[in-house]
Amino acid sequence: MMIAYIERFVYENDVESMTDPETNVEFAGKDFGGVQSSKPLAVIKPSTTDDVAKVIRQASRSPHLTVAARGNGHSVSGQAMAHRGLVVDMKSVEYGIQVDPTGKYADVSGGALWEDVLKRCVLGHGLAPRSWTDYLDLTVGGTLSNAGVSGQAFVFGPQTENVTELEVVTGNGDVLVCSSNLNPELFFSVLGGLGQFGIITRARVLLQPAPDMVRWIRVVYSEFSEFTRDTEWLITRREVESFDYVEGFVFVNSDDPVNGWPTVPLDSEHPFDPTHIPRPAGPVLYCLEVALHYKNEDPLSAVDKRVERLVGGLKFVEELRFEVDVGYMDFLLRVKRAEQQAKANGIWDAPHPWLNMFVSQKDIANFDRVIFKNILKYGVGGPMLVYPLLRSKWDDRKSVVLPEGEIFYLVALLRFCFPYPKALSIEEMVAQNQEIVQNCTKNGFDFKLYLPHYNSKEGWKHHFGNQWTRFQERKACFDPMAILAPGQKIFQRNWQPS
Repeated sequence: MMIAYIERFVYENDVESMTDPETNVEFAGKDFGGVQSSKPLAVIKPSTTDDVAKVIRQASRSPHLTVAARGNGHSVSGQAMAHRGLVVDMKSVEYGIQVDPTGKYADVSGGALWEDVLKRCVLGHGLAPRSWTDYLDLTVGGTLSNAGVSGQAFVFGPQTENVTELEVVTGNGDVLVCSSNLNPELFFSVLGGLGQFGIITRARVLLQPAPDMVRWIRVVYSEFSEFTRDTEWLITRREVESFDYVEGFVFVNSDDPVNGWPTVPLDSEHPFDPTHIPRPAGPVLYCLEVALHYKNEDPLSAVDKRVERLVGGLKFVEELRFEVDVGYMDFLLRVKRAEQQAKANGIWDAPHPWLNMFVSQKDIANFDRVIFKNILKYGVGGPMLVYPLLRSKWDDRKSVVLPEGEIFYLVALLRFCFPYPKALSIEEMVAQNQEIVQNCTKNGFDFKLYLPHYNSKEGWKHHFGNQWTRFQERKACFDPMAILAPGQKIFQRNWQPS
């Protein structure tokens, strides 16, 4: 029956569902995480927003058919999959990045990659979005459906705080424009809504003048308390003076080329000298990563003075400071280079069982003691990010859920599968992620999964906490038949509120 629906849809609406049916269906049944797989019935390649709406309306005529929007397939737990449903390839929708003549914003297709947005805005107009993710080969609609976090979020908030208008196709098949003033409930629902209420087909992204250059700095700490004190000091003094970007990561106190000292230096001319590590240091060390923007016409002596005013009050290991000057676009595309190296080494296409969390400030020291210094003391085969964010930069009317308190930390365990003897197997990595979450729960840590994935409604109810009722009400309003985003496993088709 569902096959008949698909065939009729393709015939009636003249939308090419699959350029190469078997290849596309197999491809859409996998994602970057490589842990989940779920084969859809078909991959739909719409050309316009109206085509997306037709797909959803057609699916609504079936009692079981679901629809998942797929951007660049960078989800890690099957969130963009649709088991025996329809996967909509958002990158096939007619592309558009239109910068407003005032320079205040750009209207961008939901399927556009942030890297393309960067290049169009910077190279064509000398402008740039205010808030980014670390990796830019992600679609605009994909990151806005989650949050979109990087080192600029302490200044401007996540990407969900830097859009003023959306065009959305709801689970009812309606095409609606929304903002904080027009259809506001839809606007706030969709941003951070995990794709549950609508598919974002256009976003109005705020812009600012783009800098030319970036002073990129990394400094090392042996004590977590000093690392957190300094990072929190930097993100809470923005009204006075601070860096434009603040992140941090944990690394193993060893010469491990994947997890240890060699991951810190910014260029080959300034290697990591372990003789400067204070004794006794623990099994892991901490790196604060900051960046300062400047223009070509700014005297380097003035840039130096600004930097020294900020780093002068920090308590890092003075001999373990690394810095380079790079172009603004080169800085934002820094992960692209890591991607190219990983592809050359054959590990980019291997599974990536990543774990992303928000952990409250009050629990982060114990998290370090229980998780970083214990469970993860040998690393994860990739970056272990940890840096603070400000809750006041997040609008609680949106669908993202956060820990309590003004300051909370992003923890991102970005695992790669390396073919070397000490590396964990995929199953061991997944089990270790589960162990980490269980330890956080057992110790009573206030945390929320970011890019969450649960296999039960109880897990989702616990995740949303006192926002669960609101989340269900929004679902009942904008996708009452639960057609959208089945891979999240929050709602079943034709669900009932509970």
